[in-house]
Amino acid sequence: MEWTPELMEKLAALRGKIESTGQDFETYVDGWQHAQFKNYWDYIQLETLLSLQRPVTDVPDEPIFIIYHQITELYFKLARIEIDTIAATEQLEVADFKERIDRLNRYFGALRSSFGVMEKGMKKSEFLAFRDALAPASGFQSAQYRLIELGCAPVINIVAESKREGLRHASIEEQMEAIYWRDGAKIESTGQPAYTAVQFIEKYWDDFLFAAQSYEHCNIWECFCQLKRAGMSDTERLSLEKALRLLDLNINVNWPLQHYKTAVRYLSKKPTDIAATGGTNWQKYLPPRFQRRIFYPELWTEVQRAEWGKSWVDDV
Repeated sequence: MEWTPELMEKLAALRGKIESTGQDFETYVDGWQHAQFKNYWDYIQLETLLSLQRPVTDVPDEPIFIIYHQITELYFKLARIEIDTIAATEQLEVADFKERIDRLNRYFGALRSSFGVMEKGMKKSEFLAFRDALAPASGFQSAQYRLIELGCAPVINIVAESKREGLRHASIEEQMEAIYWRDGAKIESTGQPAYTAVQFIEKYWDDFLFAAQSYEHCNIWECFCQLKRAGMSDTERLSLEKALRLLDLNINVNWPLQHYKTAVRYLSKKPTDIAATGGTNWQKYLPPRFQRRIFYPELWTEVQRAEWGKSWVDDV
């Protein structure tokens, strides 16, 4: 290798970076001579990743169920990275904001299409054979999904619809007490909180309150409003609004309804549907036409809001 001026300049910059922290450059050079090269399996922690599936039964299809949910949680982490990057960027640019919203939409688009793994990828008899061993665990307990919701919109927009207007000027703490999913975590026959919700709230509630407060002025909607106030072209505004409407649909209609469609396949039974493992009333919790949860109501017409999710669920 030739010691070109460009290479020497890079080495000088590297030396400057290390020595600016009070460390010795030559110590690093000596260490690098003995360092091992990276390989794929160590870099992505492949063996650890493949060891994380721990079925609780001997039913052959249970690993499919576990792996699918682990993949889903990794997609949720990708989504949270984008949301947190938007929230933490002090001088947010329109183009960067749009790019990250597009990424979020791609993640949820992939999640929606991947539900075929769940919907058609397991035998119903095998699913019903292992599912009772999972109680009271439930996908309802995905903390990352709740954090995504809090990062996307003002808390008031994810308050239960029947309580929304009365809490519009309430504190975040009061609004959080009425968040929509707490109503979906009740035993249908008694109205009492399901144990799956009791567990979930006990473990994560403080984290949710902290997130709600942290995102108050930097959730996706607030960042969009700040960009509008700072000034953008009509073309940019229309492009962002279109991307945000798609995000709203992806998270609040497409994703829960795909979940609902899968639940119908496995849990629908006459005369009485099979209960969810967590005891949640999934028939009322999942369909958007019942929740009418809309992140960005300002971007939809009155008719669109009134018909939210209805045509999709009628087709299931």
